[in-house]
Amino acid sequence: MSSAFREAIQLILSGNSTLFNIIGVTMRMSLASSLLALLMGVPLGALLGCSKFPGKKAIVILTRTMIGLPPVVCGLLCYLMFCGVGPLRHLHLLYTVNGMIIAQVILITPIVIGLLESFSAGVYPALRDSARGMGFRKGKTVLLLMNECRYSILTTYLLALARALAEVGAVSMVGGAIVHKTNIMTTAIMAYTNMGQFQNGMALGIVLILLALVLTTVVSLLQKEIPQ
Repeated sequence: MSSAFREAIQLILSGNSTLFNIIGVTMRMSLASSLLALLMGVPLGALLGCSKFPGKKAIVILTRTMIGLPPVVCGLLCYLMFCGVGPLRHLHLLYTVNGMIIAQVILITPIVIGLLESFSAGVYPALRDSARGMGFRKGKTVLLLMNECRYSILTTYLLALARALAEVGAVSMVGGAIVHKTNIMTTAIMAYTNMGQFQNGMALGIVLILLALVLTTVVSLLQKEIPQ
C-alpha cells in the first residue's frame, strides 16, 4: 500500500504522459459539459423560479425526477441514439469525447435547473416589486434575477463540474474508455485496478480527490458570500 502510494506520487511529479492525457480528456469533457449545462439550465431555472403558469408543477416534478436519472440509463439511451442503428448514427458520436459531453449534459442540466429554480424562488418575491416599479418585462426581470443569484450560479457551476468529474456510468458506455481517446480518470481507475496497476489508479485517484477538495473549498467560501 505504502509503496503503491509512493509510486503514485512519483508518477504525478514525473509528468507521466499517459496519466496527463487521461487528465486532459477528463477536464475537456467535464468543463465543456458543465458549461453547456450551465448555459441551458440557468435561464430555465430562473424562469421557473419567477413564473406561474399551467403545468409548472409538472415541469418541476419532471426536473427533479431527471436529477435522479441513473447514469447507466442515460448512457444506454445515448448509446442507442448514437449506435449504428440509432437515429443520430450519422453524427458519429459513439466512442467520442463529444458523445460523452452530450451524455454529461443530459445528466447535469436538470441539476442546474433544479438548483436555480430553488434559489430563484427564494429571491424573486423581494425582487418582484422593484422590477414592476422599473417597468421591466419578463425577460429583463429574469436577467435581473440571474444577476441577484450570481453567487448561487457560480456555486451551481462548481457543483455541476464536480458531478461531471465524478461520473463513470454514462461516459464509459458512450465513450468506451478507449486509451488515448476517451479514457477519463474514473474509468481509468477502474481499468488500472482490474489490471493490478494500483500505482496508476492511485495516482489518478489522488488527482481526482485534490480536484474535489479544491471545488468543495471554493463552494464553501462562496456560500459565505451568499446573502441568507
